[in-house]
Amino acid sequence: MITDPAFTVTPWSLRESELNLELLPQSESVFALSNGHIGWRGNLDEGEPNGLPGSYLNGLYELHPLPYAEAGYGYPESGQTVINVTNGKLIRLLVDDEPFDLRYGTVRSHERELDLRAGVLRRTCEWVSPAGRAVRVRSTRMVSFRQRAVAAIAYEVEPLGDQVRVVVQSELAANEELPRIPGDPRVAAALESPLQPEERFAEGTRLRLIHSTTRSGLRVAAAADHRVAGPIGTTQLSSESSEDVSRLTITSVLEAGQRLRLEKFVSYGWSATRSLPALRDQADAALVGARDTGWTGLLDQQREYLDDFWERADVEVDGDTEVQQAVRFGLFHVLQTGARAEERAIPAKGLTGSGYDGHTFWDAETFVLPLLSFTAPKAAAEVLRWRRNMLPAARDRARQLGLEGATFPWRTINGEEASGYWPAGTAAFHINADIADAVVRYVATTGDDAFERDTGLELLVETARLWRSLGHHDHAGAFHIDGVTGPDEYSAISDDNVFTNLMAQANLVAAADAAERHPRHAAALGVTDEETAAWRDAAAAMTLPYNDDLGVHEQSAGYTRHQMWDFAATDPDHYPLMLHYPYFDLYRKQVVKQADLALAMYLRGDAFTAEQKFRNFAYYEPITVRDSSLSAYCQSVIAAEVGHLQLAYDYLGESALMDLEDLENNARDGLHIAALAGTWTALVAGLGGMRLFHGESIRFAPRLPDALSRIAFRLLFRGRRLKVEVHRMSATYTLAHGDPLEILHYGKPFTLTQDAPVTRSLPDLPARPHPAQPPGRPPLRRPHQS
Repeated sequence: MITDPAFTVTPWSLRESELNLELLPQSESVFALSNGHIGWRGNLDEGEPNGLPGSYLNGLYELHPLPYAEAGYGYPESGQTVINVTNGKLIRLLVDDEPFDLRYGTVRSHERELDLRAGVLRRTCEWVSPAGRAVRVRSTRMVSFRQRAVAAIAYEVEPLGDQVRVVVQSELAANEELPRIPGDPRVAAALESPLQPEERFAEGTRLRLIHSTTRSGLRVAAAADHRVAGPIGTTQLSSESSEDVSRLTITSVLEAGQRLRLEKFVSYGWSATRSLPALRDQADAALVGARDTGWTGLLDQQREYLDDFWERADVEVDGDTEVQQAVRFGLFHVLQTGARAEERAIPAKGLTGSGYDGHTFWDAETFVLPLLSFTAPKAAAEVLRWRRNMLPAARDRARQLGLEGATFPWRTINGEEASGYWPAGTAAFHINADIADAVVRYVATTGDDAFERDTGLELLVETARLWRSLGHHDHAGAFHIDGVTGPDEYSAISDDNVFTNLMAQANLVAAADAAERHPRHAAALGVTDEETAAWRDAAAAMTLPYNDDLGVHEQSAGYTRHQMWDFAATDPDHYPLMLHYPYFDLYRKQVVKQADLALAMYLRGDAFTAEQKFRNFAYYEPITVRDSSLSAYCQSVIAAEVGHLQLAYDYLGESALMDLEDLENNARDGLHIAALAGTWTALVAGLGGMRLFHGESIRFAPRLPDALSRIAFRLLFRGRRLKVEVHRMSATYTLAHGDPLEILHYGKPFTLTQDAPVTRSLPDLPARPHPAQPPGRPPLRRPHQS
């Protein structure tokens, strides 16, 4: 996107200076607004033209059958797909009876701006109709962070020259026609007319539609109210409704210098259990609150919310304007995804599109929650509470698979497994340890003991029980976890995947430790001393495959004995490999889709020596093709740790620009939320060298590539607000708020207080030979920028 001349690189916004209809699907994703509960794609106000209409409510879905050529025990019977709910964005305009449609007439100018500090999408357009009537249209759109169920639009029309007669139609519209996009299996299937009408209403300036889904049994209400200001005597209002459309129509005659202004307040609610009257009242009540606050009040609330967020979460990058813009863009969208999710999941595409069917995966806990734990911890806790609420389904799945504890789904919306491809779905058991890791990290970051006791403990216990039943001790006492799929989706059904084993090991120890800290609550879950001892035994005996001849860890047992993929014979156009080669061939070769062992070295860095990290990274780099947006960030982190700073910087750029440059050619379906979060991690944990230290403090080992003169980032840690500022030769640590804290700089502890910042010098890094990447697959080298 930012390589298109219409997009400018600015530090606090994403601005498009002219409309490119070819880029509409991508721009709708990057201009999307949400708050974790409501999601509105950045469609044009008038609805057409569009790439993908999108209005979403987190957790609202429809079921569809999962067909199989051959049935098998334990296969999921139905899948879940996020649906496009009632569209409250629509404001259509007619100018002297001609539709305001940018495909016709003349567009003199068109600008849109996503303001990352104000939390709004602004649009200004000057248009001349085919009949020669000129108007200026301005709109500002927001989805409220403060008022969870509310979104709003301010819309203005003014003539540019002669008198014009205008008609504005503000609508709620359900069951919009969606495009069918063939080819890429990651694109969600479009469900036709998923909403069945239950109630319609239009009276005065108020509109409402209530629908329900056919299979999932969910009910959704959308309501709207308006304030209208136009010339007295010529401005008239009327309203009407049908099963799928509720409309307010405003007509007015505008003289030169006059304007017609519309303020539209929209509210949503959905439920699987609430009655129609109750849901109606819920939507109406939210609407009353929005009207009482008013448009200006909503803007003020939005700015106050974001001012507080940026004060505790901003990242500054001196030396690369594109990465500076991208990291703030990413922070904003990650916040939008989780801010008001409140016991709902974080989908892989957030609420910016229907990609991946709106499912959440393991990357929510592994990639997104670390960022939220340090910047918006309440949001991280809510996602984990959703996982706790899904435990009944996870326990049922474990029983179905003949296992103890809980088996969380690979991909889901409602807590049930929705992946029909079991080698990449069911066998990817590591998601259970990823959830446990997120619990441990959240508690370590916040010190929230009550959360650990009331929510985290049960998640840790049930996932530990899974590992103890899934794995086994061999005759020599070593503990193995066989037949699983790790993060690398080009390997499947492997024995002793190092990532899985290390994460399971940490899960087992964490569960035993938490049970000891909360004995009464652990006893209520049936935990015994014998069980915790078994967990500790398994963790202590965990197998970590290692090739002594090569001096590297194996991604899984026997992996380094596999045949190498023939990279030289692979056409550059055949990436991603999964769309051009059979998985059978990929599974038995040494080729890595997404960094597997590198991620293990980041999340479980305590399990590797510095030399092992260097050698492992050098071995796996030449076979890692990054056919996944989840790869570049952790490669950046480890590249920085082992001293390859330019490479770390290059991978940082790839993660940062994943959607802004549409590197995987699927930003049309929504943004890659994990990659956006990974940009923050690449800066903070990679170049900033931040790691948790024994769960009670944090340590830093910062370093900068030559292209950057300075980075600075802010964090929340156990009620304290920290700022870390890294220059070429030094790092400065500032405690902006909170009690004194002991932190470590390159392993040396010091106590930080509010009295004064502490500055420490950066040591020289040893020179290392540059590792290779697969032919044609190195990251794009980041240029030196002033």
